[in-house]
Amino acid sequence: MARYFDVHPHDPQPRTIGQVVAMLQDDALIAYPTDSCYAFGARLDSPTAAERIRRIRHLGDKHHFTLVCSDFAQLGQFVHLDNAAFRSIKAATPGAYTFILPATKEVPRRLAHPRKRTVGVRIPDHRVTQALVRELGEPLLSSTLLLPGHEEPMTEGWLIKEELDHLVDAVLDGGDTGTEPTTVVDWSEGYPEVVREGAGDPSRFA
Repeated sequence: MARYFDVHPHDPQPRTIGQVVAMLQDDALIAYPTDSCYAFGARLDSPTAAERIRRIRHLGDKHHFTLVCSDFAQLGQFVHLDNAAFRSIKAATPGAYTFILPATKEVPRRLAHPRKRTVGVRIPDHRVTQALVRELGEPLLSSTLLLPGHEEPMTEGWLIKEELDHLVDAVLDGGDTGTEPTTVVDWSEGYPEVVREGAGDPSRFA
């Protein structure tokens, strides 16, 4: 059964964050709130998390996982940015955007797109997420908590606990979130292309 943690959405309790991070360091797969919707999360170097997420969500090997970063300096360790991408993405973060960019060698091969060697990155504007990533000291491997057959991501922690009790190791309930996933902007070809409109305003990349 998944452990259930109730955390304040604006002032997350350090002890609770520490307990969840300890589980992540022990290879846990968690469900946690973000500024767009709930997501799956795990350590970047987890040997099992990516396959567990693919299995739960029925995803293929071309799915772009997202690295949730604490700040722009951390993001820059995992993707290649030219000057135009740097300025544009920095101006839009933190926020409800995911950016697809060429991965650096810091990204495990199993997490990048098998042909393009690209990966998604984002910096959420959510205090619980920020507290988790800061305490962990590295990006969270992440994917939207959108289940097969569902049209929208789940938005309530206690329902996620009921639905995924035997599929994840912990649920971090930070209150209701929105139902829109992030706006996804593909910068891998050197210019922005909005490939999914979501919670972030897409017009700034039009």
